[in-house]
Amino acid sequence: MMDQRERFYGLLPQLLGDDERLVAVLAEIGAGYIDPGPVADRVINVGIREQLLVGVAGGLALTGLRPIVHTFAPFLIERPFEQVKLDLGHQDVGAVLVSAGGSYDWPEGGETHMGPRDVALLDTLEDWTVHVPGHPDEAESLLRAAAAADGRVYVRLSAGSNTQPLATDDRRMTVLRRGSRGTVVTVGPMADRTLAATEGLDVTVLYAATVRPFDGGTLRATLNAPDVVLVEPYLRDTSTPQISRALQGVRHRVLGLGVGQEELRRYGTRADHDALRGLDEAGLRRSITAFLA
Repeated sequence: MMDQRERFYGLLPQLLGDDERLVAVLAEIGAGYIDPGPVADRVINVGIREQLLVGVAGGLALTGLRPIVHTFAPFLIERPFEQVKLDLGHQDVGAVLVSAGGSYDWPEGGETHMGPRDVALLDTLEDWTVHVPGHPDEAESLLRAAAAADGRVYVRLSAGSNTQPLATDDRRMTVLRRGSRGTVVTVGPMADRTLAATEGLDVTVLYAATVRPFDGGTLRATLNAPDVVLVEPYLRDTSTPQISRALQGVRHRVLGLGVGQEELRRYGTRADHDALRGLDEAGLRRSITAFLA
């Protein structure tokens, strides 16, 4: 199966061909994988200049174009954060930022290519929609919707994938399983392993491919016990404040699971990182069962 990033590279020329206001802005990453054909004049490669990447996108947006901006997550959000804040946010213009690499999809690249802090950083800014697809079909649907919209959208692509698409068209959370002893909210590519980790446990499992705005309505409507576990593929506890706001006035407690802040200086493999972070099936089950005990 084509992964999310490959789906994006194949889809991008079609999006540009269908809508003349769209323009792709790259910083080398992905340039060799995209065949722009007749829309080559709307694919801009600024080179390895990530601050310029976002600055150019802001300028294009001011002219009425809708830029689709792509590179690895730390080069798209962390390195040019001032430009994301000012050239897009402060100028109040729209763009679609599409990252690759997830939190550590290419661990051989080291810390420079790891991006677990991206969603947490965007939470400090106003009016961002954030999608974390868990399947290539979801990625395509969310990319098409983002391209056709007007606001500031971040689409976080990952090499990991669930076996089938799970998101709903209305971008609300999907109920994957119902139970009575607690609720587990799983995000994007974490769904399959979360379902496996909670097999046999009497819990409700909710799935989110869109995390901003956070769907607190579905969480409240399905809440059956005060215990909530949050499983995110990026910085641990990123969405814990969102859950607290959604459940304001309701007695509850939250366990956030995700990528910890501690540095892992031996790069290893993606599976090694999952295991060390407690984000593999066995680690998730240990944490969830202990919390609910």
